[in-house]
Amino acid sequence: MRLDEFIEGFERDEDAERRRLAREKSYEITDHLEDVERQFEQVVQGDSLYGSSAPEIFVGRSNYPDVSTGLLSPMDREADASSFATSGEWYQQGLGIDDVLQRRTGLLNSTRSSQVNVEDVWDGFVGVQREVAIADHPVDVEVGLDDTPDIDLSLDDIATPTGPRARATDATLAENPYVPKPVEKTLEDDDWQAEGAMTYLYRRGFDVYEINTILSAGALGRGRNRRLVPTRWSITAVDDTVGQYLRGQIRNASSVDQVQVWYNEYIGNDYWVVLAPGNWEFELVELKAPGSIWNPDPGSDYYLAADNESFEGRTGYVDETAGAYHASRLAVLEHLADVDQQATCLVIRHASDAYWAPVGVWQIRLGPAPGVARRPAAQIRTRGRHPVAAGRLLTACPIRPLRR
Repeated sequence: MRLDEFIEGFERDEDAERRRLAREKSYEITDHLEDVERQFEQVVQGDSLYGSSAPEIFVGRSNYPDVSTGLLSPMDREADASSFATSGEWYQQGLGIDDVLQRRTGLLNSTRSSQVNVEDVWDGFVGVQREVAIADHPVDVEVGLDDTPDIDLSLDDIATPTGPRARATDATLAENPYVPKPVEKTLEDDDWQAEGAMTYLYRRGFDVYEINTILSAGALGRGRNRRLVPTRWSITAVDDTVGQYLRGQIRNASSVDQVQVWYNEYIGNDYWVVLAPGNWEFELVELKAPGSIWNPDPGSDYYLAADNESFEGRTGYVDETAGAYHASRLAVLEHLADVDQQATCLVIRHASDAYWAPVGVWQIRLGPAPGVARRPAAQIRTRGRHPVAAGRLLTACPIRPLRR
């Protein structure tokens, strides 16, 4: 029995439990956090930090609409800032959980509290944050700090982990960032709904990582409605919106003519994708092994979760599988749109006990993706952050009529 089963109203601190499990599983992470603390002391000049800011920001969801909003700045001045941002290249490079956590804990999250309504805010700390989010490349910034950082891991099942946090007093751009013309277009059109702007950027070659950063900074949607969007929410919103767009693209496409089974494994997760002839339908089944991050008791049974949709899509919230549902659905839809076919699809995700710390749904989006990249390389913006199809075909079985 657990303590929470005896005390009414007792709630476990799930974030603290994940951090504890991460430390127990990896001495390397504990050692790395100590190195991060020493590195911070070396790079801080007085009460300010000067360095390159990755093209990524972080917006919290606690106390919404008064949220914590932050700039993520690598503390290693010699490092390539773009390599710290969430990217499909991480799969290509074969990064493991340790690698992802070490890369992310090298980013200082300089935070301020802010109201989410930012329609006309382009100055001060929030203004700098928004400029960084819409820029085409990492931007040099100088950040004033009010205290020493909290050296800890922030782990989430949807967003990529973040590392040390410190309260910022101000931030200043050290250069004029270049804003891509498609982003300028979405900013200038005050009557463009966010869903249409997201789809437009996707069609112009922006990957979902870039789009959710722009959305999170409150730079999409009708002018009077532009608000900071918590990172966790923006990731799922972009996956869902782009997925709905792609579902519309294959609505009248022909069906696959044989059953296809694809398989891939990445950082402790196994994925099977079954595509069968028929109209578009989708189901995700998650099997979480005892001892994994979401089912930490090694003596327990498997935890099973599932969500699905029909040809017309869903109208309600995804209760059981949340962000994993939209990420895996997007991976499959990108493949089907690429081959101009539709299918009835089943995705099975097995989270083994080797998945000892959550790294975000980016790995789910990459893991089950069958087929090839969604667009020819010449049409993709040259930032190397587009989703990379990863699955391999196990079998393809032609459909034969049953014997009478």
